[in-house]
Amino acid sequence: MDIHEFDYDLPESYIAQEPIEPRDASRLMVIDRAQRTIEHRTFRDIGDYLNDTDVIVMNNSRVIPARLPAHRVDTGGKMEVLLLRRLDERTWRVLVGGKQAKRDTVIGFAGQTVQAVVVEEHAESERTIRFNQPVDDLLEAIGQMPLPPYIHKPITDAERYQTVYSRHEGSAAAPTAGLHMTPELLINLRERGIQLAYCMLHIGLDTFQPVRVQDIRQHHIHSEWASLSSEDARTINEAKLSGGRIIALGTTSARTLETAAILSAGGQPSDPAAVDNVCAWRPVIAFEGDTDLFIYPGYRWRVVDALITNFHLPKSTLLMMIASFMGKEFALEAYQIAMSMNYRFFSFGDAMLIR
Repeated sequence: MDIHEFDYDLPESYIAQEPIEPRDASRLMVIDRAQRTIEHRTFRDIGDYLNDTDVIVMNNSRVIPARLPAHRVDTGGKMEVLLLRRLDERTWRVLVGGKQAKRDTVIGFAGQTVQAVVVEEHAESERTIRFNQPVDDLLEAIGQMPLPPYIHKPITDAERYQTVYSRHEGSAAAPTAGLHMTPELLINLRERGIQLAYCMLHIGLDTFQPVRVQDIRQHHIHSEWASLSSEDARTINEAKLSGGRIIALGTTSARTLETAAILSAGGQPSDPAAVDNVCAWRPVIAFEGDTDLFIYPGYRWRVVDALITNFHLPKSTLLMMIASFMGKEFALEAYQIAMSMNYRFFSFGDAMLIR
């Protein structure tokens, strides 16, 4: 499966540089997979396409101010550290930009007593570093919101890169499909009888890593920490058994739900096809742990009936997931239509409901 099958040309002018106000005023492309139809609405209209038996599942991970200006202690050379994942109280998996950081390189932070040492080198700029103390105060003092590299305009309110329902700190990027939700819209949906459930996936390295292999099946997706509570699993299973739909708000929610179903069938996210002989739907189970589930065309969806998502980068694992859910040709056709109608793309852009 060639990487170029998931490429498209996107002029930079389509990339949203700031969030729209209010959140739910963004545009919504509504896609019917069975009928192959497309409608154009506003995100606040999303309830028109939901039933009172449905469950919306949202990733309540919260972005940390993970971008840290830094320097080499020995030479003073400028560096930047992007925290990706906490391994223990003082040890983190990170990306290091700037002067080459070899093993045992000591990293300092201006005006701070905190230092870190590189304890392990990984591919390209990924490193494991160990701080001399917990980093909570450091993040509060100098941490910056880790906006994607294609956003060039500073954000004035850091909460606009958080969902209104974020709870658990740990992500290096926002689950951006959820940025369209407002408290008022969530209340309105709940009053209509639509259930809200939550999962958690701390977004890490693969948000920043392009697919570089020719055959996408050779791409190694990095593990991210995810969890689903027993209460939310019960809500999802009961709705599914009673004929309701499971609506994943965002690709990270979709990955978490599909991971929970694969685990329920006795499989592992790294090899979902190993349980493809099991019936198409499996009850999800509560879990907490790593997931390296890579969803691309040919994947057998087990839980998610509809997906709310933004428009994704060319050649990205997220576009591959969308192609798996609605068909590659239809997905790329929808993207071309979106461009012809001046939809806004990527993190601060508009949304799709694929049902």
